[in-house]
Formats: sequence, structure tokens, C-alpha cells
Amino acid sequence: MMMYNNDSSLLNPMAFVGLNGAMGGMGPAGVGQGPQMQEHLLGWNHPPEHIDIVHPHWRGFLAPGKYWHIGLALIYFMLLVLSFVGNGCVVWIFSTSKVLRTPSNLFIINLALFDLVMALEIPMLIINSFIERMIGWGLGCDIYAALGSVSGIGSAITNAAIAYDRYRARLCAIFTLFPLRRRTISCPIDGRLNGKQAAVMVAFTWFWTMPFTILPFAKIWGRYTTEGFLTTCSFDFLSDDQDTKVFVAAIFSWSYCFPMVLIIYFYSQLIKSVRRHEKMLREQAKKMNVKSLSAQDKERSVEMRIAKVAFTIFFLFVCSWTPYAVVTMIAAFGNRELVTPFSSMLPAVFAKTVSCIDPWVYAINHPRYRQELTKRCQWMGIHEPDSGPSQNNAEAVSVTTEKLKSDDA
Repeated sequence: MMMYNNDSSLLNPMAFVGLNGAMGGMGPAGVGQGPQMQEHLLGWNHPPEHIDIVHPHWRGFLAPGKYWHIGLALIYFMLLVLSFVGNGCVVWIFSTSKVLRTPSNLFIINLALFDLVMALEIPMLIINSFIERMIGWGLGCDIYAALGSVSGIGSAITNAAIAYDRYRARLCAIFTLFPLRRRTISCPIDGRLNGKQAAVMVAFTWFWTMPFTILPFAKIWGRYTTEGFLTTCSFDFLSDDQDTKVFVAAIFSWSYCFPMVLIIYFYSQLIKSVRRHEKMLREQAKKMNVKSLSAQDKERSVEMRIAKVAFTIFFLFVCSWTPYAVVTMIAAFGNRELVTPFSSMLPAVFAKTVSCIDPWVYAINHPRYRQELTKRCQWMGIHEPDSGPSQNNAEAVSVTTEKLKSDDA
């Protein structure tokens, strides 16, 4: 078969631009330069009955050297440890601590669960890296891609749910000063989510992942194929037909654009409202001839704290999935010669890295969570003192709204 021919004339010339410099002689200039490297085209180790999981686009590239596979395996092993430790601690502590078992924290637990689903891919990827192909062939590819679909789409929509919860609850707590009420002119929405509402939203995030996970898995619409080094799988974004292009556009809107719009909207509105609130407090303080009315004056301002949280959440979401979205859109609608095995592997690394960072960003800055880590996981070296008066002031808004939630539940 043609894909087993190692004649460099069969290769896409654009592949060498990305591979020669980045991979140290993997293009035609590297052929025969080292006796230790045996050159093959991608897909060389796939028998005819399984070659269909390799898109013809990838068969025009030289297979990466063994050292690239081993390097990726080592990186992913470290990410696996970080993910299981970080996300495992989040699920364990947030679900067993009475103080942390709140409706809002259900979303943090849910995000950690989606990140753990993504971590389930990593053992397969490590095995794939050592055998230089997808374990289980087509079935293994479908399982790997389905796990990635559930975790990726689920993390995106859970980020949007967290943005909605913080906008809905904490904004109301900031604006309704004393006494707090659920419905006021400044807080027209109905306060913090109760347990049942949060549980329904969590269930909805899992339902949201199903359509574009099941459809390719069942070959109803789209399909899963290998990509990059042929050790990972995702939905087919390379086939040059109208059905594939529509599928790519649909999943792009469903899993990326819609959550992105929600995140931007809720956090921008939250920051905008907090700024108005800070301005109102300063004006009132001037009228009363005092320095400040804000209970947070000794801490960082409410505006800065929420702005930093919002920016961090948005930044992580963009960093984790924008590279992959760009690659898929270029492959489906642009110049696919720009999509090389190496460039398609980088987005996967970004996404899995962020899934390991998520638990620390969403939970490690929570004082009560740090206190639980200090008690239960002393080997982590985290030392968080018991809450003092200043910390209680900083958490006053959250505590008050939690009381309202408990009273109305």
C-alpha cells in the first residue's frame, strides 16, 4: 500500500516546514542522517483492517521518533499524578466536610469530576506512546475520544454554571446591604441557588455532554479518528465533505462558543455591578465624612478580588480549549496543510495541563478548604490558620447569603 512507501516524494511539502526544525530531522532532510532512526510514514504499523482509523491526511507525514513518544508519556504521567491528587482532594474534602458541603460548591466538585474523567485518558495515552499506536484500535479510539468529549464539553459548561452561580448569588449579597433581602431593586434575581437547583444544574451539565459524545461514538453523525502522533483520538475534523464541516461547526458552537459567551456575559456584568457598588460606597463615605464604608477595606477590595477570579477563570478556559478550537477550524475550513502532527498534539497538552490546574485555582484560595487540607493532608505542607476577624469580614458576604439559602431551602 502507498502509505508504507517511504519515498519522500509522497510527503506533503508543508509538513517539512513544521517538522524539520521542530523535530530535529524528521523531514526528508533527516532521512538517512542517523543509523539509529528508522524512518516511517504515520500509519506504518497499522494493518489494513485497522488503517481506516487513520485519516489520509496524517499518512503524508513522517512518524515521530521514539523519543517524542517517551517524552510525552513522561509529561502525561506527571499530569496524571497532579490531576488525581489535586482533583481527588477537591472531591474528597468538599464532599465530606460539612462546612464545605454547600450548593455552590457542588459546581466545584462537578468540575473536579470532569477533570478526573479527562485524567482517565492518560493511562491509555501512556500505553499508546510506548506501542506507538492506539491500543484497542477502533474501540480504543472511540473510548479515548468519548472520555475527552465528556470532560471537555462538561468542563466548559460547568465553568459557565459557576459564572452564573457567582453572578446570581454573590452579586446579590454585595448589593443588598443590611438587612439582606432576596428581591430588591438592586438584586432582581432570586439569590443563591439552593441544593435542589444546584443538583439540577449539575445533572444538566452531564446531559449537555451527551449529544456530541454519543453521536460520533455510534457513527450517527461524525466519527472518532486518530490524530497527531496517532496515539490520541478525537472527532473527525479533516474529512473534506459537507457533513463533516457542518458537524465541526455545530460542535464548535455547542462546546466552545456558547459556554464562552455565557462566561463573558456573567463575569462582565458582575464586574460592572461591583464597580458601581464601590463607587456608591465611596460617594456615601464622602457624604458622611468618613474614609470608607467598606467592610473589606483592610482586605483587597471586592472589585479587585472578583475581577481577578473572573479573569483567571476566563483565561484558563481560553488557554485550555482555544488552541484546539483553532486547529479544528483551520483543518475543517482553512488550509489543512498547516495542521501537522506536532501542532495538533500541543492543544491536547494544554487542555490536560489546565485540567490539573483547575482544582488549585478554584479551591486552593478558599480559606476553609486550606484549613481542611492542613488538617487532613499535612504532607502537602499547607498551613492555614483558623479564621480570624479579618478573614471573617472577608467572608461576610458569602456567609450571609448561605444563611439566606438555608432559611429558604
